[in-house]
Amino acid sequence: VLWRGYREGYAGVMRFPEDVNDDVLKRLRRLEGQIRGVQRMIEEGQDCTDVVTQLSACKAALDRVGYRLVVAGMRHCVIEPVQTGEEPALDADELERLFMKLS
Repeated sequence: VLWRGYREGYAGVMRFPEDVNDDVLKRLRRLEGQIRGVQRMIEEGQDCTDVVTQLSACKAALDRVGYRLVVAGMRHCVIEPVQTGEEPALDADELERLFMKLS
C-alpha cells in the first residue's frame, strides 16, 4: 500500500485482498447487467416509473460497491496496521474524504 507522498486527497497504489477484488468484480458485473437491462427498457419504450425504479436499484448497487471498497480500505489500511503496531496508511482526514466522495 503506497499512500504517503501523494498530493492531499489523492491516494497512491492500493491493492485489496483477493476476496475483496472478487466480491467487487462480481457486484460490478451484476450491475453491468442491470444497466444493460435499463437500456433495453428505454429502447423498448417501457413505463417511466419502471425505468426510474430500475435506475434507483442500479444507483444503490453502485453505492454498495463504493462502501465495500471504503470499508475494505479502512480494515486493511487502518485497523490491521494498528493491530500489528504499524502506522496506518490512512489518517482520519483521508478516510473522511473517501466517505465524502461517495455522498
